[in-house]
Amino acid sequence: MHDKMLAISILILVAAPCVRSQTEPEHEKTVPLYRVNVVERTVNAVNYQYRSGPTQIDFRGTVLMPDAKGGAVVESKKGRTEIDAKFDHVVAPRRYGPEYLTYVLWAITPDGHARNLGEVLPDGSDKAHLRVTTGLQSFGLIVTAEPYSTVHQPSDVVVLENRIRPDTVGSIQPIEVKYDLLPRGQYTYNVPANMSAVESGPRVSMGRYEAIVAVYEAQNAVQIARAAGASDLAGDVFQKAQQQYQNAQDLERQKVDSKLVVTAARQAAETAEDARDIAVARKEKAELARAKEEAASERERRIAAEAAAQRAQAQAQADREQIVQQQAEAEANRTQLDEERAQAQAQAAAAATPPPAPPAAAPATESANTERDLRMRLAGTRYAARNRSDRRRRRLSRSFHDSRDGAGRAGGRLGDRRAARPGCRGRWQQRFTGR
Repeated sequence: MHDKMLAISILILVAAPCVRSQTEPEHEKTVPLYRVNVVERTVNAVNYQYRSGPTQIDFRGTVLMPDAKGGAVVESKKGRTEIDAKFDHVVAPRRYGPEYLTYVLWAITPDGHARNLGEVLPDGSDKAHLRVTTGLQSFGLIVTAEPYSTVHQPSDVVVLENRIRPDTVGSIQPIEVKYDLLPRGQYTYNVPANMSAVESGPRVSMGRYEAIVAVYEAQNAVQIARAAGASDLAGDVFQKAQQQYQNAQDLERQKVDSKLVVTAARQAAETAEDARDIAVARKEKAELARAKEEAASERERRIAAEAAAQRAQAQAQADREQIVQQQAEAEANRTQLDEERAQAQAQAAAAATPPPAPPAAAPATESANTERDLRMRLAGTRYAARNRSDRRRRRLSRSFHDSRDGAGRAGGRLGDRRAARPGCRGRWQQRFTGR
């Protein structure tokens, strides 16, 4: 067997009254602190074969109760499994803390679930006997110290565990058990400063002892339920548990039959445990709802922050664009002013500069020479034209005389025509000779 312990979380302040001696140390009278831990243990489970007959297993004490031992006969029958367990050297549970009043036998399934099989209550000789049934077929067995017998989950104060015998009938499988409740702060042996004072007290009968322990267990259950918030989260069930506990107290003070007292006290403890379970479930539900609401609020805040950042970024971009535009306009205005200033300076400079002087007249000699040259060129041109005209007239005159001479030789007919038209010659001569 190997043990592992994993510490976690919650501090709950609970009053756990018990039968105390007037000589108890002062530090044991303080209100104990309960811690919700997650405890991991490894224990062997046995698959008790269906209707294979009774088989035996052993119990061995852990480091918390090394002298304890025991055994059980397990028989799988139709619809149930019977367990007949006996234990020796089971000392009073108060040595593990003032809140622990009894022991409980648990069946641990292979998937790690724990089932309360019943209370293990040692007698005056530190022996205990328990005969129970369960609907499980595969399970391991452990014994834990508890504040009351009707708890729904085991504590980490494991005092006995089953041991497989060589002649145990069934298949053995190791299982990893994980459970949580209201255990001590750590998994150690808590030796009281004055063990004799703790264990001393008046001797009573076994029936009376069972009744007293059952009433204190009911009181433990009611106080633990109150510490879990059952008075607010499961008020009706918690109020019923208080009424049942008050009834058990009344019966115990009236010294009625111990069986009636035990029955009333256990009923009160069961109701208080139900109230605690309801309170824990509702508290977890409320915490889950609050966590979801906080997550939704955080998501909304993040979305709002992102939107605000985007708006700020857009505004910054618009401001930058506006600044750039203003700078461009300022630059354009400055350029226009520079141009107007330059133009004004140019106009002022032009107005201040005197007009240029007119060009000087050409000398008289140069003008006369130029006129003479023009006249000479014109006279030369006229002379050349006259020569060309004279040459053309001479060519025409020669052509005419040649034509006349040929015509006279040709005959008198032509002469008759000329005689009949005496004015023709004069016109041709005038045309070609100019006379």
